[in-house]
Amino acid sequence: MNDWFLRGDYGLAPTNYPALLLALLLAFLAGHTISWVYMLTHSGLSYSRSYVSTLIILPVIVALVMMVLANNVVLALGLMAIFAMVRFRTILRDALDTSYVLAVVVIGLACGTQKFATAVIGCAFTVVIMLYFWLTSFGTRHRYDIIVNLHWSRPLNDLIDLKALLTRHSRTTRCASQRSNEGYPGTDLSYRLLLRDPARIEDLLTELRSLNGVSRVTSLQAQDESEI
Repeated sequence: MNDWFLRGDYGLAPTNYPALLLALLLAFLAGHTISWVYMLTHSGLSYSRSYVSTLIILPVIVALVMMVLANNVVLALGLMAIFAMVRFRTILRDALDTSYVLAVVVIGLACGTQKFATAVIGCAFTVVIMLYFWLTSFGTRHRYDIIVNLHWSRPLNDLIDLKALLTRHSRTTRCASQRSNEGYPGTDLSYRLLLRDPARIEDLLTELRSLNGVSRVTSLQAQDESEI
């Protein structure tokens, strides 16, 4: 029975079962490593458990595909025709997520073509780069700590009181938007603030709500805003 099973592949080239098992296991471990790094370093609003699972299963599937193709051009063309019938509609909100997908695909290709050393070195180097981005916060520009939205019912000439309050709590103050609704009194204002003491956000919001002419005060911390 076992002999029949092991001889059950009737492809053009005999299957190297130890190499197949090693390729799938290595692709699985590499996918796990990449997904752990992604879980550790991810920030923002686009986290998805299914995406993490995809980072694990994708290199295994790619490795299996490469082992099945076995440098056969006819099989490769048939596989392209099959994949052309499948439409992937998942949209990645974070550009870095695309890099993770490409990394696991390439690692799967290396495993499937039995370039095991290349797969290990490539996985390790990719992990080092991703951790470098995370540890150094490379590319981050700390321009503000909080976004404050409010409604100002007094004339715009009286904004000096509001600006004095904001300046007392922040190093830099920038008005991001100013909008007046036709037919409604007052102005909607949005400020981006780099705070002198980020721990005193509640004190700032309390003083804003008690200021004459201010209403509908809301805030959004910078780390909660999605980067575009």
